[in-house]
Amino acid sequence: MTRSLYVRVVLTFLAAMGIGLLVSVLAGLALFEEKIDRIGQNDLVAAGEEIIRVYEQTGPANLDRFMESMVKLTSYSVQLYAGSGAMKSFKYSSDTDDLAISQESIRKVREGEIYRSSSKDKETFIGLKFQIGGERHALFLRPSSKNESTLIHLMLAILLLVLVTGSICILIAAIYVVKPIKTLTAATKRLAKGDFDVELGVRRKDELGNLARSFNEMAVDLKQLEQMRQDFVSNVSHEIQSPLTSISGFAKALKDMNAIAEDERIQYLDIILAESGRLSRLSDNLLKLASLDSNHHPLEYATFNLDEQIRRVVVNCEPLWSEKNMDIDLDLPQAAVITADKDQLNQVWTNLLGNSIKFTPEGGLIHFQLRTRMDGYSVTLSDSGIGIAPEQLGRVFERFYKTDRSRNRSGGSGLGLAIVKKIVALHQGDIYMESKVGQGTKVVVHLPAIPPDKS
Repeated sequence: MTRSLYVRVVLTFLAAMGIGLLVSVLAGLALFEEKIDRIGQNDLVAAGEEIIRVYEQTGPANLDRFMESMVKLTSYSVQLYAGSGAMKSFKYSSDTDDLAISQESIRKVREGEIYRSSSKDKETFIGLKFQIGGERHALFLRPSSKNESTLIHLMLAILLLVLVTGSICILIAAIYVVKPIKTLTAATKRLAKGDFDVELGVRRKDELGNLARSFNEMAVDLKQLEQMRQDFVSNVSHEIQSPLTSISGFAKALKDMNAIAEDERIQYLDIILAESGRLSRLSDNLLKLASLDSNHHPLEYATFNLDEQIRRVVVNCEPLWSEKNMDIDLDLPQAAVITADKDQLNQVWTNLLGNSIKFTPEGGLIHFQLRTRMDGYSVTLSDSGIGIAPEQLGRVFERFYKTDRSRNRSGGSGLGLAIVKKIVALHQGDIYMESKVGQGTKVVVHLPAIPPDKS
């Protein structure tokens, strides 16, 4: 794969260079062909006039020898037409063909007109009047094809050197570019095999450097996700194993009916029922979280009074807080209208109030406060419970996390607050908790009156 990439880079360079040169040549010829022809014709005219001037000054006895020497001196081929129409050709190279010049052009030159080739002519040439011994001749000059071929060969050689040198440079650059890609490929294979302790040491500041940094961040995130998965499996296994052990142990004890008194049998059955209920609640909470995470059950929005919903939750939980002789203080303004998923928010207040009741001693106080904000509402639930240590406060919304005290006293699964946080996040709100050991806990929930995507 890497070799093919090298080849593709070089071939792309060659194709780009070839197309660029072709377009450049065609554009250059289209733009400057006339100017180049004019410059070449001017040089030919100057050379022809110089030949005539030298002939007039020297008056050589042998015209043919004079013309041959001039051809070698100027590197131009010459065709000389006499008044009778006879033509003598003096070529710089033997492989040069004679020009096909019309009689009309020859006549005009003999009459003194300077002839310049036009776009209709295949080659560039000029014609000058040449007076020899009182007879008017027509002198035509054109560049040597040998010179032209030499220039063409030179240009081709330069072009070839440019392409070869450029290909080598591009190949070296491709190695520099492809090397981090090879490293990234190897790291990706390690990542696919479950090795998340991989880090690319690319220190470039270009797009490949950004890709390497993004890959490193992805590897860190995947490692965290894998650790969370392992912790989740471990926690679920622990939460399931504990009640199963109790159920299994007491069920075995109940098999020996004769060795167990009636009151003990009833006690064992109560424990089995309690542990079964614990398993059922754990299963329900896991399904709830899975549903919220997967978004298979999107929120069903409705408009209702938030204050009335909180009052109903408090009433529904009355057996729990009345049993502990607790006081519930409600500071809820009327007509706090909100657009949200009614059932999901009901779960939020039920879970929060249930936690406060669990961890608040008998005769304690729970205070509900609802306030209007610019973008929605703020619900504050505070209690006079046992509180949470500072080092544990930052983890209370983690799944399966329990403080030591709550683990010993509540029998909960550690998923209630995780569900609350997820529901609040789905409503595009936020939640935070403040607490002091022995002084109680305060939970603040901010919710928009109308979710931004529904406004």
